[in-house]
Amino acid sequence: MSAPLASATRGVTRVLLLADAPVLRRGLVSMINETAGMQSVGTPGELRRALTLVETARPDAVVVEMGAGRAATLNVVRDLRRRFPRVAVVALATSEDPAVVNEAVAAGVRGYLMLNTSPTLLGWAILAARAGRTVVDPQIRRVEGATAPVAKPLTPEVPLTRREQDVLDELLQGQSNRQIGRNLFISEDTVKSHVKAILRKLGARDRAHAVSLVLSSRGTAACGCGAHAVAPAAVEV
Repeated sequence: MSAPLASATRGVTRVLLLADAPVLRRGLVSMINETAGMQSVGTPGELRRALTLVETARPDAVVVEMGAGRAATLNVVRDLRRRFPRVAVVALATSEDPAVVNEAVAAGVRGYLMLNTSPTLLGWAILAARAGRTVVDPQIRRVEGATAPVAKPLTPEVPLTRREQDVLDELLQGQSNRQIGRNLFISEDTVKSHVKAILRKLGARDRAHAVSLVLSSRGTAACGCGAHAVAPAAVEV
């Protein structure tokens, strides 16, 4: 088992994209790079190169196309989960068959989306997968054993201060520490202190986890940036 992977740039979710068709790869690169707080770090054209590139590119998440070669793709997913357990895997698929969804989830996929998904839902699924949740595309009517989530209010034991809430609102917009400081007229060091306090009070591992916790508690997205919003019908298991 390799050492835990971490983002080279604090606050940025690094995403490796694994798809056969060059056109699809280019489209996914654009979707990821245009989503606040996310960065594409590689697009291996062949399944056999995926594990090697994960070792060198050190992504936080891997987005895999799951089409005709489903069996081979799921074998790669199993290897990824075994060797890099902290790397979240999100699948883009064509099948709405609940049996196929369950097979993918059993292999270690934490996000199962249809190939025509929106950038909004893809960004949400990646964040949710990093936080240890499993999200299934709302276009899929039902997955065996899965039920729609019941949103629970997020109430930290120690309440956030007004300024910490302001910083959290900026985090939900995908802003960097520097930009948050500019928007709130405070120093970058002060922003960092507030972020640390927010993570501690929410019990979050990192910024992405904090965003996921907040959005999960709301059930539907309250921010309008498009980077973290999620369709109300999304199924989380």
